[in-house]
Amino acid sequence: MVPNDGDLLRGEPFEDPASASSRYASAYRPLHTFELPKGSEKHYQHQFADMYFLRLAQLKKAVKQKAHEAWDDFELAGDKAKFVERVLDVRQGELCWVVGTVYMEMTLKPNVLDDISKEHWIAAPPPRETYVSPSGTDDMMLEDESGRLRVTGDSLNSHYVTGCILAALGTEQADGSFQVIATQYADLPRQPQRWEAEDASLTVAKQPSPKRGKSGKLALVSGLDITGTEDDDLTLDLLMEYLTGEASGPSGQGSASQISRLVIAGNSLSNASPILSREEFNVKKGAKRNYGYDASSYNATPAEKFDAFLAEILSTLPVTLLPGETDPANVALPQQPLHPALFPLCRAYANPPAISNESLQGLDSVTNPWEADIEGWRVLGTGGQTVDDLLKYVDGVQPLEVMEMMLRWRCIAPTAPDTLWCYPFQDDDPLILRECPHIYFAGNREKFQTKVVEGPAGQQVLIVGVPRFSRTGHIVLVDMDTLEVELVEVGVVQPNS
Repeated sequence: MVPNDGDLLRGEPFEDPASASSRYASAYRPLHTFELPKGSEKHYQHQFADMYFLRLAQLKKAVKQKAHEAWDDFELAGDKAKFVERVLDVRQGELCWVVGTVYMEMTLKPNVLDDISKEHWIAAPPPRETYVSPSGTDDMMLEDESGRLRVTGDSLNSHYVTGCILAALGTEQADGSFQVIATQYADLPRQPQRWEAEDASLTVAKQPSPKRGKSGKLALVSGLDITGTEDDDLTLDLLMEYLTGEASGPSGQGSASQISRLVIAGNSLSNASPILSREEFNVKKGAKRNYGYDASSYNATPAEKFDAFLAEILSTLPVTLLPGETDPANVALPQQPLHPALFPLCRAYANPPAISNESLQGLDSVTNPWEADIEGWRVLGTGGQTVDDLLKYVDGVQPLEVMEMMLRWRCIAPTAPDTLWCYPFQDDDPLILRECPHIYFAGNREKFQTKVVEGPAGQQVLIVGVPRFSRTGHIVLVDMDTLEVELVEVGVVQPNS
């Protein structure tokens, strides 16, 4: 309302201000499942084959139980199926079933010679989009500590990949192959109840469970692909303004205030420059030899822009940051958190080291894969490399189907370490799924996809494919009360010509 003297600097405002929207609180508990040992406790000299034997030893009991339930009473032509402990103990013409690790013999799979050729700057073959041979000459093996057994049969679909643990029912043929008529896998493990871990810790501490209010929404975004050029500015500014509630009026601010946490699922920075060939390197440097670190080849602009972008958001919204394939982190899974030195502006939103090594309400730089309890739900996510690699083993399969297969095999990276670089775990493999998540997402997908998977004991898992933001402008919102999924598009509306 304008005052009688016409002075707009005094008196009441034109109208009552809208009530300020407060941000929903985030109940967040990271699980640190995929953190590697520190310093001298980290060893890379172990054999990678031990990982497959470890995986078989840990999942064999669950797979055997499923097979017993399915085949204990199974008979074929008067022969009753029986269990054989080792794959080399099967006998010709005898109906039996055996448990082993799948190994796919594929001629198009990469090998260590490709890596050696890269080290010596020899022209290596380009990366393949698929490992499936068009001639159909790929073979499937079942192996354990005793040896390998070639398996065949019409009942074998083409969706099995190296590293999954499988029970196969069939008979050995005259050529030594194992003719399979049915298969079984572990399927989804036990799924914890919502707030189970939090309530258990309160019970141990002899404290009553708190009265919990309405939960907010979890925002998922991936593939920011920040290049450091001016092309990034507009889209990043729009995303920042949407998340902080500055992009619209009071109604939009109320919607943004429901977001209680942002998860960035990999590939925040664009790909680094490719390694130069010997000829290109000589042309660039000429005859001058340059030893040691070349500062002229480093471009800090993408990291600086990303740091400034995060600092703007962290003033109102906590962020969980996963590394991805193109980010400055270790290549082998599990990728470890991005170094805090990359984010000097975000230090104000991190807890001091004397208090905690993690920031629950600021920037939490985590591993890839990553697991946490958010609003009582178990959330499992990856930057997408596991899905991309597994898709090269199969034809005609959607990313969500691949993600479901990994859940049912109880291994979120079965192709590691065969074609996906991985740390050589010896005593325990964190890539094995011990508890079923409620939400499972993978970043850097070509398009948004979601589905709900149900398990044999009533487990329900929301699977989400998070699209690349740099290509789609899409943000995924998950209601942490109902687990309903919403897709938001951020972009500039082009006027009609």
